[in-house]
Amino acid sequence: MSYTNQLSEFKETMGDLIGEAPELEQFAGFIHLAEATNAIDNKTKELISLAIGVVVRCDHCILWHTDAALEAGASHEEVIDALKVAVVMGGGPAMTYAVDAYEVLCALEAERAE
Repeated sequence: MSYTNQLSEFKETMGDLIGEAPELEQFAGFIHLAEATNAIDNKTKELISLAIGVVVRCDHCILWHTDAALEAGASHEEVIDALKVAVVMGGGPAMTYAVDAYEVLCALEAERAE
């Protein structure tokens, strides 16, 4: 299954969960507010979120924010720079997730090129 399809399924399932647990809608609203582009642009916020996802070892976060960074106009090189910062801050464990993120990046770029 493509990463694009995995992400779509994840988003759909998250919506289903929020539908059954409406209390989570408040958290989703907070995310929306925190990701608003007041002082920092969307691309930069997505690159920061991706780096944090790598450091905290969150596979879904890596997929979500790699896709969002590309959608926000991040270049391949900018994503790689964010991954380097994640490894600096997270050490060896972050390096393994940076490799996973790199795989996601390359796959999403290939899917977009089709």
